[in-house]
Amino acid sequence: MHCYLVIHSIKKIKETALDNKYTQQFKKGSLEMVLLSLIYTKETYGYELISNLNETGGKIFGYTREGTIYPLLYRLQDNGLIQSRMAPSPANGGMKKYYSITEKGTATLMEMVQYWDEYVSCVNSFVAPVERSEK
Repeated sequence: MHCYLVIHSIKKIKETALDNKYTQQFKKGSLEMVLLSLIYTKETYGYELISNLNETGGKIFGYTREGTIYPLLYRLQDNGLIQSRMAPSPANGGMKKYYSITEKGTATLMEMVQYWDEYVSCVNSFVAPVERSEK
């Protein structure tokens, strides 16, 4: 009985590690599109983006940190998809960097969303038989 529990526990750890490997790839592939979508809806700043991701997408994306978001924001800005401006923060009197989407960013986001819809439809066509057999 004890061996069974140890083997079962090791198997679960390996499955979790495997799951993390795949879920990380899904997250990396979609996080830029999610950030562009959030910035598309309104001008925003880094902490607000992180809070929104954690509150709304935390179950899927996990706890998002500055070290994940800011490099993506810098890359999006370097590529001309978003722009930033500094503005006074009413809360503490300091300055905040606000991000807004550019015309190029909006066009890119529309392409990404269209591709995402096609991607999801295609993947769903492959996994549909699996979903039915599991039910």
